[in-house]
Amino acid sequence: MISIEVPILSLLVKGFIIGIVVSAPMGPVGVLCVQRTLNKGRWYGFVTGVGASISDIAYALLTGYGMSFIFDFISTNIFILQLLGSIMLLGFGYYTFRSNPVKSLRPASKSKGTYLHNFITALLVTLSNPLIIFLFIGFFARFAFVLPDIPIVEQLSGYLGILIGAITWWLSITFFVNKVRNKFNLRGIWMVNRIIGIIVIIVAVAGVVFTLLGESFYHN
Repeated sequence: MISIEVPILSLLVKGFIIGIVVSAPMGPVGVLCVQRTLNKGRWYGFVTGVGASISDIAYALLTGYGMSFIFDFISTNIFILQLLGSIMLLGFGYYTFRSNPVKSLRPASKSKGTYLHNFITALLVTLSNPLIIFLFIGFFARFAFVLPDIPIVEQLSGYLGILIGAITWWLSITFFVNKVRNKFNLRGIWMVNRIIGIIVIIVAVAGVVFTLLGESFYHN
């Protein structure tokens, strides 16, 4: 097997972007993180996010190494897969924009619980949603992220980037919510979700355009 050299920094950056965008939408875990930050404190919200991040990286590894078994097919059909990946992201962005995360709100718990308890509950909630695999498939196809022939250090760098991106998001959102806790309300959660949806839609549309332009340039 021939080893392919891929800059570690490039994989870290790609992984970092994927980690942030996968974590950002205010689904059940995102809302849970905000709730715990407001009701229990910033670090309870943060460990909730870390639990979700560990689950995300598990699904990322499952997706990446699963797709590596069909690497030859991916390499042969990279144009159509990148196009489909961008379309999947477009659908995800639209769903995020239209969804109402407030419906995921639960009655606030009177007990803070331990950090470990908050971590494990978030981990299990995220693991219970295997549909995130399809989101990773879209990202991995869009960014040509699955490269089984590269050295293991480079592979791990990409997944480390995903983990760092996810944790950076949770650290940032809990810091922000904690700072504006007196002004943050249900409308704030809804607006965050809409902004994230718009960003994902823009990235997806740009991906479609660049993929089509790249194919056109290749044939010309």
